[in-house]
Amino acid sequence: MEVACTVSTKAILLGNEAIARGIVEAGCGVATAYPGTPSSEILPAVAKFADELGTSTAVEWGVNEKVAFEMAASAAFSGVRSCAIMKQVGLNVAADPFMSAAHFDMKGGMLLVVADDPGPHSSQTEQDSRFFAYFAKVPCFDPATAAEAKEMVFDAFDLSEKYHIITILRPSVRVDHCRQDVDLNEVIKLDREIRFEKDPARWVCLPASVRINHPKLNQKNDEIREDFETKYSKYNYEVPAKGRAKLGIIASGVSFSIVVDILKAMGRDDVSVLKIGTPVPLPIKMVSDFIDRHSNVLVLEETYPVVEMQLLDRTKVKGRWNGYVPRAGELLPEVIEEIILKSLGEEKQIGADSDLKAALEDLKITPRKPMLCPGCPHRASVFAIRQAIPSAINPSDIGCYTLSVNQKGADAVMDMGASVTMASGLYLAHKVAGKEQPIVSTIGDSTFFHMGIPGLVSAVYNKHAFVLCILDNRTTAMTGAQSNPSVGEKLRKGDEGRVVEIDSVVSGCGVNYVKTLEAYDVEEGKKLVKDAWEYAKAHQEPAVLIFKHPCMLLREKQDKIPMKVDPEKCIGCKFCINFFNCPGLVFDEAGKKAYIDERFCVSCGVCSKVCPHGAIVAMEEV
Repeated sequence: MEVACTVSTKAILLGNEAIARGIVEAGCGVATAYPGTPSSEILPAVAKFADELGTSTAVEWGVNEKVAFEMAASAAFSGVRSCAIMKQVGLNVAADPFMSAAHFDMKGGMLLVVADDPGPHSSQTEQDSRFFAYFAKVPCFDPATAAEAKEMVFDAFDLSEKYHIITILRPSVRVDHCRQDVDLNEVIKLDREIRFEKDPARWVCLPASVRINHPKLNQKNDEIREDFETKYSKYNYEVPAKGRAKLGIIASGVSFSIVVDILKAMGRDDVSVLKIGTPVPLPIKMVSDFIDRHSNVLVLEETYPVVEMQLLDRTKVKGRWNGYVPRAGELLPEVIEEIILKSLGEEKQIGADSDLKAALEDLKITPRKPMLCPGCPHRASVFAIRQAIPSAINPSDIGCYTLSVNQKGADAVMDMGASVTMASGLYLAHKVAGKEQPIVSTIGDSTFFHMGIPGLVSAVYNKHAFVLCILDNRTTAMTGAQSNPSVGEKLRKGDEGRVVEIDSVVSGCGVNYVKTLEAYDVEEGKKLVKDAWEYAKAHQEPAVLIFKHPCMLLREKQDKIPMKVDPEKCIGCKFCINFFNCPGLVFDEAGKKAYIDERFCVSCGVCSKVCPHGAIVAMEEV
């Protein structure tokens, strides 16, 4: 291995940008991902740094996380350093190939970056990807800072190539979205032949191969654990107390950074801290020695008890297993402070967080629910769907349109693609009961490509009668406006993709009723939803509508129609608030009238179709 240049500069980077910089500097040849908060910024930053540093790195969005993982893994089969990037629930989608490839004797370094979302802030779950590492028996790095996350990228690639094993880097949301000054270096030059060697015993996951490879994987884990005990002191180390420690804290990941800050702010030097940056496999001898030397031990980690679970003796340990640490939710600084004081047998003093809470109450600031952006085409689509067939069941999906729950437009949401398969299940449930039930599902354009296609093919094959509405806003909006097959754009300069038209894919799935309409056209939407359901019912097969309008965050030029609520016509029924749910529409509780909040209104004019009493009108009509 040879470094092109040792000259270093510094830059303040987002944690995800720091990880991306590390990926490029480490000589990664193939980087793939599917966007998902809090991981979404990593792959675009890989493309940016690859362009700046002039590398030949292939940087591509996969249509879903399984696809992204399989592309990266097979590139590593040929000796290329590769990485796949996703969020924690994305690893659920990639679990099948991940569990198989964990047994393979990898050739090139393979890094799996999985960003976890304790809390959760933007996820269906707050699952802990370190458990997936433990489950698959692959090593996991758990960074405490952005700079450490960048450094871990290099060590993860090196470890991967030393043991021919996939490695995981697991940043959590606070590491992903913090900002820190990090070193910027040149790209490592890797002198190696890129060639796939045909070897079925190595690359084909037959039961016979597993019987040979699983014991090898166990041996790799034993050797990696010993390395973590002795060779990774920059990630696993003790910050000792001065004198006799009243408490020993074992902290992994960002919890370590929070603990250090809290102890410093409290002025305490009577607490020892053992930092664990490699929780899987756990350096058990190091941890056991720490526990033996302390009579009072606390384990802090997010989100599941991964370190705790690997401890040989928890008699002296306070953690999730005995209720000292909450078993759900993010370990915020105020939560950790309270846990530390409780473990010390002390009470928390009223501090700044209590003062802030009191100030918010005095100011009468009421948090607003998350809602679709002003002018969002999904709002108009969902409104038309709900008004067309009020009695319909409306399964929805993961994306911006999940927020249509505020419009009573999402009756069930499970995971990506499930709006299609739930529609099939709901159809079958009512069919066996001998009942006719309208079902109108919603799914986004990127989500349709991600996981909606197999469910639609199944529905066509099995003749399930429902309406699927694909809400096409020309981007993957909720995660930051990334491209998808219906847009066709790629990340690196000079790379060109090809647009895959949704209507062609739908027709290719065997759907006979496929129509595209303007999402803002509420009246046309109502008409076509009714027509599509009548077709689905009569032919006992799915019908598909594609509601099309660009995301408001991407709009370049749009006709503006300033709107106003006519107070003479408004009767205060709140229909517009409850079923259209636009930030630009507000209800005055004192006057019992709706009004337009010009701070949020984008003058799209769609709300003129909403009020059943005709009270929302264009400015010139008042």
